[in-house]
Amino acid sequence: MTTSPAKTIYVTLSGLPLSFRLDWPFHHSTSGADFHFLHGHIVLESAEGLHASVAVNLSETLREVMPSIEPKDAEGPVINALRKDVDKRQIEFLKSGKLLPLAFSSRHYNFKRNQWVFGKATDEQMAQLIERKVYWQTRVVGGDVWLGDATDALYVETTLDHYIEIADQLAKKGSFKLERRYATASPELMARAAEFEAAAQSALAELEQKHAFERG
Repeated sequence: MTTSPAKTIYVTLSGLPLSFRLDWPFHHSTSGADFHFLHGHIVLESAEGLHASVAVNLSETLREVMPSIEPKDAEGPVINALRKDVDKRQIEFLKSGKLLPLAFSSRHYNFKRNQWVFGKATDEQMAQLIERKVYWQTRVVGGDVWLGDATDALYVETTLDHYIEIADQLAKKGSFKLERRYATASPELMARAAEFEAAAQSALAELEQKHAFERG
């Protein structure tokens, strides 16, 4: 029986493979401001030693529409909010332990539609994301790759069923074997290592260039 890996790799749309450690629970701020915060740690799995320590600041406005701030309701949205901040180059990966405060606020939620918004992806972007996820999870952790993670479907603003439909199309093309939503990378997919790692290197270079410019 296939079991979930101890570490899950989440890939950004730009191609960066990340792993997350979130130090639950959320804590209420004692500074007088009305918000909750959650400390977390993001590791950039494509570059040795680079990571980011973050303080996720949950606004009261968003807190009011969430079922709870327990992991079962908040983990996926928090991971995707952080992943989207990486997409937007708001997070800098360093070898130091600098703590970066980040807003987890109404910018990630559509109150009219009552749903999370992290950016709608095309089917082509979803296919690329799935292949990158299977590659990086296999490379970093090994074993079969669970594609039934609702966090990934939420990230690209689609249903999990549609996300799996895209994965099934890739399986038919030979990227991996897919059984009960677990993917086993094919030799052909792993042979494309240079492609996936070049995408990650390019995304990291653009991110570092942006932060270097801001520092002057």
